[in-house]
Amino acid sequence: MSAFAATTEDPTTVEQEAFVAEVADELTSFLDEKHTLLGRISPDTLVLVDAIRSLVTGGKRMRALLAYWGWRGAGGRAGAREIILAGAALELFQAAALIHDDIIDRSDTRRGGPSVHRQFSTLHAERNWALNEERFGHAAAILTGDLCLSFSEEVFASIGAGAASPARSVFNLMRAEVMAGQYLDILEEVSGPSKPHGTAVARASAIIRFKSAKYSSEHPLVLGGALAGGSTELLAGYSAFALPLGEAFQLRDDVLGVFGDPAQTGKPAGDDLREGKRTVLVGLTIDGANEADRRFVDSHLGRQDLGEDQIAKLCAIMVDSQALARTEEMISGLSSTAFAALAALPVAADVRKALSALGRSAVSRTS
Repeated sequence: MSAFAATTEDPTTVEQEAFVAEVADELTSFLDEKHTLLGRISPDTLVLVDAIRSLVTGGKRMRALLAYWGWRGAGGRAGAREIILAGAALELFQAAALIHDDIIDRSDTRRGGPSVHRQFSTLHAERNWALNEERFGHAAAILTGDLCLSFSEEVFASIGAGAASPARSVFNLMRAEVMAGQYLDILEEVSGPSKPHGTAVARASAIIRFKSAKYSSEHPLVLGGALAGGSTELLAGYSAFALPLGEAFQLRDDVLGVFGDPAQTGKPAGDDLREGKRTVLVGLTIDGANEADRRFVDSHLGRQDLGEDQIAKLCAIMVDSQALARTEEMISGLSSTAFAALAALPVAADVRKALSALGRSAVSRTS
């Protein structure tokens, strides 16, 4: 019986769960093939596929689901292989981005476990290999991320969409913008303190848009719609909903990176502060803090040796400067803009319902 067979349960929920299962099966099958391929090269390389498999197993599948409902909203057939492949490609792209992001951010944890570069460093130490374990961990993780990025392209190309098709254009643009946004992020970490304080929020907002918001929500939704042949007007409507949603999603992520419960987020308290992320929350803090507190933020942000007392003081400055409250106001405003655009979309009720649930989950999450 098909995974999309009739049932007495809520049809939208059943359809969504079936799609998630199909994407998981596709990823399993694809990575099994790659496991066999790399095993023929050398059993030593199997750890690369194992690391990727670990990252793409489970998770919320938000990007894949946005692509799916973008597809359905544009008239695509439920359970079609094209959108399953697109969902799998997006999940692999997300995994590649996470691997590289954790190296850049010097983050030792991911989803409550060791990040990929930390896994390789641990392997080096356990085997008592020569040379530096951290350098090996970073190098191996970079190669794993590159391999995962290559896998993402391979899966997307297997859809058969033409090189000049709208969906291919969206996929290509998404990848370029993420890399550019990531560079702006690391540039801001080193150059931000020397730039005018009054422009910190605008710079951080640009990073949010290109590093995260577009690839987290706008591009997946538009890609799904384009793959199904959606009109220019529909795709523009998708963007009007998904871009502010993605920005609100990232702002929520930034708040959780400082104030989130480690038991929920899977990352140590204050991790974003040690990584030195120049987020909108930090920009608003610098805007609203007094001179002494501003100097404290500039001198302590990005220090790996931050203690609990220093983290507590940074958090207190964020609260006292009204930066946390202003960030919450921005999340609320962006969410309102997004859901107003969703209400105007010319899509079926089940598609609107699914997109609404995904959107509300994204901006109200605790992990």
